[in-house]
Amino acid sequence: MNGQRFASGDGGRMALGILLVVLTAACWWGWMAWDHTYRIESGTGTTNGPYQVWQVAGCVLCLTILAVVMTTRLWWWLVTAIMSITFTAAWSGTAAGADQTGLWGVGAVLVFVGMLAGTGVVAGITAALRTGDG
Repeated sequence: MNGQRFASGDGGRMALGILLVVLTAACWWGWMAWDHTYRIESGTGTTNGPYQVWQVAGCVLCLTILAVVMTTRLWWWLVTAIMSITFTAAWSGTAAGADQTGLWGVGAVLVFVGMLAGTGVVAGITAALRTGDG
């Protein structure tokens, strides 16, 4: 099956697409957007941050679960596109306002490519595993 058994018709797919946009943006805002604190290591003087490992891990876990669940209901390529564009837009909204250097655009490209690759792999594997479903 094409993963469409739960999203019947264009209205169902549209509603799930909108939900996917909201939940993907919520992953950025809930896990990472609020943290702007850099930390200096006392022993080395190295600057770290602003994100903690637990924040990134939580965000990646939530995005992974979201991609798997939505790929069971929508086309894998649509899930990949929506999540990549949405997460990059949410990240860019935060980064552009705080950037003094103008390099946020480079970061946006890197975030987009990373999301495209990561979500593409997760959604692609999920879709491939579902191919055997009857």
